Amino acid sequence: MGSTSVLSPEEKEHFLTHGWLKISGAFTPEQAETITKNVWTRLGMSPTDKGTWNKVRINMPHHMEFDASEFAPRAWQAICELCGGEDRINPATKMWKDSLIVNLGSAEKEGKPVPPQELNEWHVDGDFFVHYLDSPEQGLLVIPLFTDILPSGGGTMICPEAIPKVAKHLYDHPEGVSPRMTPRDEPGFKEEKDLAWFNALAKESTNFVEAHGKTGDVYLLHPLMLHAASSNALRNVRIITNPPISLKEPHVFNREDGNYSLVELTTMRALGKDRLEGWKITAPREGVIPERVRIQERMKQEELKRLEELKKNAVDVERQCGVILPTGLPCTRSLACKSHSMAAKRGVTGRSAPYDQLLQAYLKENDEAKEKAESNVSTKEVTTAA
Repeated sequence: MGSTSVLSPEEKEHFLTHGWLKISGAFTPEQAETITKNVWTRLGMSPTDKGTWNKVRINMPHHMEFDASEFAPRAWQAICELCGGEDRINPATKMWKDSLIVNLGSAEKEGKPVPPQELNEWHVDGDFFVHYLDSPEQGLLVIPLFTDILPSGGGTMICPEAIPKVAKHLYDHPEGVSPRMTPRDEPGFKEEKDLAWFNALAKESTNFVEAHGKTGDVYLLHPLMLHAASSNALRNVRIITNPPISLKEPHVFNREDGNYSLVELTTMRALGKDRLEGWKITAPREGVIPERVRIQERMKQEELKRLEELKKNAVDVERQCGVILPTGLPCTRSLACKSHSMAAKRGVTGRSAPYDQLLQAYLKENDEAKEKAESNVSTKEVTTAA
């Protein structure tokens, strides 16, 4: 690891022991708004009408990229330190994307948090490659929060105690396992199976952490961290992303100079070892094309159509309502629109001043225009009579 450290000794030990860190306030709510401003149009839903929330969770495709080192500098520095230095990281993964993950919860489970052991979508990230203990494709798992997330508000649930079990499974199978953890020599290796292996691991676990916090917080997780989407019993809108951090080269667990990354040290600690002499993979590294990619491409085309409609139906939020309709497009009625509540109109973003202030100015302008029109009519009548 490099000599310059942005992590405190306590933060380093926390990661080595638990496999995760939370970097608070890594970016501002205003920065988050630049990434999420068109989310409801992209979704084709209304933020104020839960009747339009027809999906519990949506993994959205991306339309833009932004430099993580500029957007969230301390988080990026911490990522680099955990991975052993920026020189070990694939530079392409410095670019984060607006591939937002939106958790809206469901009406059926509102007010009814699901216990972690009963969640059914536990997994380890990396559905696009054959997994080995030293896989460089997933160097670190990153979760930036683009909305505030309260407890029971849909935060990612993580299971630190499962890291040793996942690590042992990969250690025992140097021939590689599928993204669903099926060993290469077993039936179903090439199939996109269910999440039964991961769910069984969660059912026998007791140590869980819900990744909640403020907009701008960033969670950094060990690549073998078992995690799942929680039920969002509050039904507050929860938006995160999951930018993958990949490495230029595989992890090394037998470094002659002992210059291990914190991720590598955590993996070896999970296995109860100081180094892994003689361990190496015994089959080629392979990529996998998951069904997720095909689904997101279809979603992207649908989002592009809605975004194009938004351009055609652009509103002036200084003079128009702007509340997002169930179609995902903004209301084009005036600021005095009676179809939407004052609260909804106050919640529209992008106005140069508070809604009430703009409304008063708009009404005053209309009244003055009306008085002027009436005055002109009166003057014309007097002139005609003369």
